[in-house]
Amino acid sequence: MKTFKKSLTHELVITAAALFSILIGIVVAQRAGHLVGGAAKGWFPNDAIMTMLGFSLIKFLPMILSLTIFLTVLLTLSRWHRDSEMVVWLSSGLGITKWIKPIIQFATPVIIVIALLSFFVMPWATQKIEDYRVQLKSRDETASISPGVFKESNNGERVYFVEGFDELGNVVKNVFIQSTQHQKTGIVVADRGSRYQAENGDNFILLEKGRRYHGKPNTAEVSTTEFESYAIRLETKEVTRKPAKAETLATEQLLTSNNSVDKAELQWRLAIPVSAVILVLLAIPMSFVDPRAGRSLNLMLAIFIFIIYNNVLSIFEAWMTQDKINALIGLWPVHILFTLLAAYLFYRRNYLLPIFPKTVSTIFPQTIQTIRKKRKKPSQ
Repeated sequence: MKTFKKSLTHELVITAAALFSILIGIVVAQRAGHLVGGAAKGWFPNDAIMTMLGFSLIKFLPMILSLTIFLTVLLTLSRWHRDSEMVVWLSSGLGITKWIKPIIQFATPVIIVIALLSFFVMPWATQKIEDYRVQLKSRDETASISPGVFKESNNGERVYFVEGFDELGNVVKNVFIQSTQHQKTGIVVADRGSRYQAENGDNFILLEKGRRYHGKPNTAEVSTTEFESYAIRLETKEVTRKPAKAETLATEQLLTSNNSVDKAELQWRLAIPVSAVILVLLAIPMSFVDPRAGRSLNLMLAIFIFIIYNNVLSIFEAWMTQDKINALIGLWPVHILFTLLAAYLFYRRNYLLPIFPKTVSTIFPQTIQTIRKKRKKPSQ
């Protein structure tokens, strides 16, 4: 039995580390692509990408860990089935229910981390994302300018365009600014420009070596002025903070709230670690490999179940916010449904393989002998 647990735990840890790295890479690539695209369109400045990416990663970490341990158990046990290692353990009297205890022992530390992230860290990260977005919106109108992209000011009176930045990013090159004031259009072009702050706290953009064209639309009246330096005052935008969402509230506040939205959010935070436990139990009977089926069938089915589980939880959460479901019932019907599914799969596996440990040594004698040469015989 010690050999059995040691071998299982060792492979589970290695598989979990590899899967976690892969899933983190996928999430980072997806979120980074979205954020880079937003920065290119001028929705937020380039220097905000890494900060928003970090907070987004923390926010999605509980779901990533839940999917990691689910797939880890499934893929590990599926390999043991596929490579006939399960034959040895079953022939030694280890039925499918004997796998529950070592699997739960492996998953328990991860589930505790998932619970802590779900109840405390995830709402903190969500609040930080909202605070940072408000901070970005309140920055001056040139903060989100990107090279090669036209950017409209907050009040719509100016349009900015810069060709590029210097190596340090402090000086812009080949600046174009169009402004409209008092029904007159002005265009300013300059070789370079930089930002500075006056003693009173106002921000300015200082243009050097350029021209200013000023005229009235639909007329031939145009005046041209050359300048060595030209300062333009930058406007800041006052942003009204929206009321706090349930996703950003601390768990202690949700426990004392009678609002249906807050109760639904509390149920969702609890559902993440609970669903992780149920998914780990589901992975044990789902890992059985049919030799006539493809190797990827179990993986596709597992991902499908994970998606269905979380989508149904989201539907029930929405019903709770709309007062269609009582808070005492909450999301528990979904958990019960998938728990019954796990129990049914355990029953099917035990029903189909009750005499397997007794007869496997006569059905697959060569396979067992080959595997046992590489492993010590497990102690009972």
